[in-house]
Formats: sequence, C-alpha cells, structure tokens
Amino acid sequence: MAKNKTMITTQSVTEFIDAVPNEQQRLDSYHIIEMMMALTAQQPKMWGPSIVGFGSYHYKYESGHGGEAPLIGFSPRKAAISLYIFTGLEEHKHLLDGLGQYKMGKACIYIKKLSDLHENKLMEVMKETISFLRSRYGNQGI
Repeated sequence: MAKNKTMITTQSVTEFIDAVPNEQQRLDSYHIIEMMMALTAQQPKMWGPSIVGFGSYHYKYESGHGGEAPLIGFSPRKAAISLYIFTGLEEHKHLLDGLGQYKMGKACIYIKKLSDLHENKLMEVMKETISFLRSRYGNQGI
C-alpha cells in the first residue's frame, strides 16, 4: 500500500510563507492563517512540503487505505491559492453559494486572491467542513 506523502513536518510555516514569491499571496496567506487559527484554535503546521494545515483527523476508506489529514488547510501555489476547506460532497455544495470568484477541484477551492471571496461566507464553509469532519471522524488529534 502506498505511503501518504501529506504528513506533518517540522518545516517552519513562517519560512514557507515568507518564501512565496507573490506578495499578494504572502499577505493573503497570513490572513488565511489568522482565520483558520480562530476557527480551529490550532497552530498552523506544515503538511508535506507545501500545505499549511490546522488540526488533524484520521480517515480510513472502505479500501483499507487510511491516514492523517488536516481538518482545513491551504497552499499558496504559483497559479492560485488552494484552499482545502470543502468536503466535496454533493450535500455541501449549497455552502458555496455566494462565496465569490473561485474555481473548484474535486474538494479544493482555487482562488487568485482572498479578496475574490466573501470572508463571512468563507468562514461559514470552513466551520461546516470542520463540523462535518469532527462528526464523521471524531475529535482525535484535533
């Protein structure tokens, strides 16, 4: 079975963010960190080489594959900031109504800049995702 590459590392979150070449992404990243800290009451940690995550949960699929993942997180990437704040489930799609300007991955939201989103709606999406993950996987590691 393949080993999960997205694991907590000892890499400095501040050093990672400070190395982001795009100034707007750096500023947005620090604001996202404040928002996510407020919602999770957790300090940011690096997950793998490029994801800033908050809290954690243990998942296990029917296939037997499992691992640890952050409750919520993000990654400032060259083309966009990837927000790992959405379950991707059909029954949660209504949470995205009125969020603002973004593109969707499977369970990832891509934004050019934080001001493209409505912050109150963004906080609601993050709260609901945290609530869902806690109800499904419990509070271990959180």
